[in-house]
Amino acid sequence: MAKEKGRKLIAQNKKARHDYLILDTYEAGLVLTGTEVKSLRQGRASLVDGFVQLDGHEAWLHNVHVPEYSQGTWTNHSARRKRKLLLHRLEIDKLETKTQETGHTIIPLALYFKDGRAKVEIALAKGKKEYDKRQTLREKQDRRETERAVSAVRRQQRA
Repeated sequence: MAKEKGRKLIAQNKKARHDYLILDTYEAGLVLTGTEVKSLRQGRASLVDGFVQLDGHEAWLHNVHVPEYSQGTWTNHSARRKRKLLLHRLEIDKLETKTQETGHTIIPLALYFKDGRAKVEIALAKGKKEYDKRQTLREKQDRRETERAVSAVRRQQRA
């Protein structure tokens, strides 16, 4: 069997970019059991309620839902168990100092396979206020309107 190449996206947390201001992102490996890997290969996972907690120089991923493998037996995993993240010590230390500041948290953004290995993209984030969310939506709408106007002008010039 040929080795996998590239990046295959399994799950993405789109709401996180709306609710949080992303300050820095990291790529981390995951410690998984066999049935978890098989379930992820079927493309089934949810990052909606997930968060990362640091304990004693280790990073743990909590509340990420990986459903049980359908052909699994008594060796099946629990769906919402905590999973260890594989990060370098310097990255963990940097994250630990940043999360001690008020309002900072670590959240998962994406879960994917990279060259056959399960990875999670985590982000150091700061929660947005309600007015910040409205402002980003307004900016997004303004960008769309300007793109539509520019494309309409280009269409008229071609004709």
